[in-house]
Amino acid sequence: MPVKPKISFENLEVAFASKSDAELRKMYLIFATLNNNLISELGIGLANLAFKLRFPVKGIMKKTMFGHFCGGETISESIEASRKLAEYGVHSILDLSVEGKGDEKSFNQTTDEIFQTIIESSKTNFMPFGVFKTTGLGDFHIMEKIQSGKTLSDQEKEAFERVKIRVNRLCKAAHDLGLKILVDAEDSWYQNTIDDLAYEMMEKYNRERCVVYNTYQMYRHDSLERLKKAHQVAVEKGYHFGVKPVRGAYMEKERERAEEMGYPDPIQPNKEATDRDYDAAIEYSLRNGIALVCATHNEKSCLKLTEWMDECDIHPKSDLVYFSQLYGMSDNISFNLAKAGYNVVKYLPYGPVEKVMPYLTRRAAENTSIAGQSSREFELVRREIKRRKEGKNSR
Repeated sequence: MPVKPKISFENLEVAFASKSDAELRKMYLIFATLNNNLISELGIGLANLAFKLRFPVKGIMKKTMFGHFCGGETISESIEASRKLAEYGVHSILDLSVEGKGDEKSFNQTTDEIFQTIIESSKTNFMPFGVFKTTGLGDFHIMEKIQSGKTLSDQEKEAFERVKIRVNRLCKAAHDLGLKILVDAEDSWYQNTIDDLAYEMMEKYNRERCVVYNTYQMYRHDSLERLKKAHQVAVEKGYHFGVKPVRGAYMEKERERAEEMGYPDPIQPNKEATDRDYDAAIEYSLRNGIALVCATHNEKSCLKLTEWMDECDIHPKSDLVYFSQLYGMSDNISFNLAKAGYNVVKYLPYGPVEKVMPYLTRRAAENTSIAGQSSREFELVRREIKRRKEGKNSR
């Protein structure tokens, strides 16, 4: 049996090996800001206002929030950021994080841009995945209508056929170029439509290997059962099944809609239930030979997965398992797992600064709402600055 690599998410020298002293100080300021809800909300609000009023704040954003959480404004800038990560064994996923206008022109432009990320990723050996949000490729109102069982007009049917064509174009490109592709999870009231598209693509392209992965938000109390049922269908139909469990991103929105419209709340009763189902999903996937992207900033879940891999005699570099975190967050997890020889990918968001503001707003909210996330990041950076200072003083 292979010897299990030693991992400590407290190894700060490894976690911040790619950061200069100046970059660390900048991180310190960013997470100190995010650690304060009032200052964080005020700063993001002022930045959004400045862009609306066309004030020249782009340079400031590129050197602060944008520069920390995004790979760049273009594919080529982002590839440079991923090349730097690759020096430390951390791979990347180029993630277009621009919210389109929601018309046919923007759907085609988004598809073309993501197609280009797949082309460029295939030219490297450190960008193994493509990714897309289905609502970037088509009108979510039509997806919602399909899920609710309503009849589509002829115009809507044609529009949805174009969505299928766009989804197929991206999945086929990933298949033909030897990449994998992730289908992001979205709102529950049209998620079934997205699931069905993902399964259709799996049945088509996951015959020889796992190309297409579907995402499951484990803060939904039905997600574990949905994942298991979809796996059984994949077994029956004879194709590889790929999953990316996440804890989830739209909880408040989901609860509010359920209350407003008077249907049962789809969200777990508490965080403990989410954590339980998340870990159950990654364990079920691992023990059933399902291709897995473990997308989490939770240290316990990552450690559990390494232990289960060891129990199942699955090599850290097995193509069956990837760990994933967001760029600019949880480097102590990403870099230490990579150093120990595991497959690690960072989601690398990119796009024009002013158009990525909605993404940055969500990151700021996430860092302040996730229990202790920004405090944890801030504390790790503070300790690393102190460690380096003490190291210099002892010479």
